[in-house]
Amino acid sequence: MKRKPTINVADNGNLLIHIPMLIRRMRGRKQVITPQALDGEIPKAAEPIQAAVVQALARAFSWAEILESGQVKSISELARRLEVDGSYVTRILKLTTLAPDIIEAIINGEEPDGLSLAKLTRTFPEDWREQRRFFGVENNCA
Repeated sequence: MKRKPTINVADNGNLLIHIPMLIRRMRGRKQVITPQALDGEIPKAAEPIQAAVVQALARAFSWAEILESGQVKSISELARRLEVDGSYVTRILKLTTLAPDIIEAIINGEEPDGLSLAKLTRTFPEDWREQRRFFGVENNCA
């Protein structure tokens, strides 16, 4: 969030305090994301990160490595080893095809509003430029 809070004095002597903020839905709850303090960054403020999405990304790359290294021969064998449904493994593995800047934005907690694991595991374009448009992620190196 780029804008900073402002404090102004109105003509009648009242203080006008403007605090820009974002409200995001995270893990089924609304979370208020605050801006910088008047004098800079808020110390020790936690970045809002969607743990389920980050965990799914980690699983996707870990599972892809298991497949590529030959430890398992197929997605169905991997699913049996993990004791999960094969379609779940396939949906999670698709996350490895996300554009690197989208992955970075998710890990940094800078993903666009409304981007959830449910949306990421649905069908999305393979082309990285189209992914950026589809998910609403802006990038200067497109």
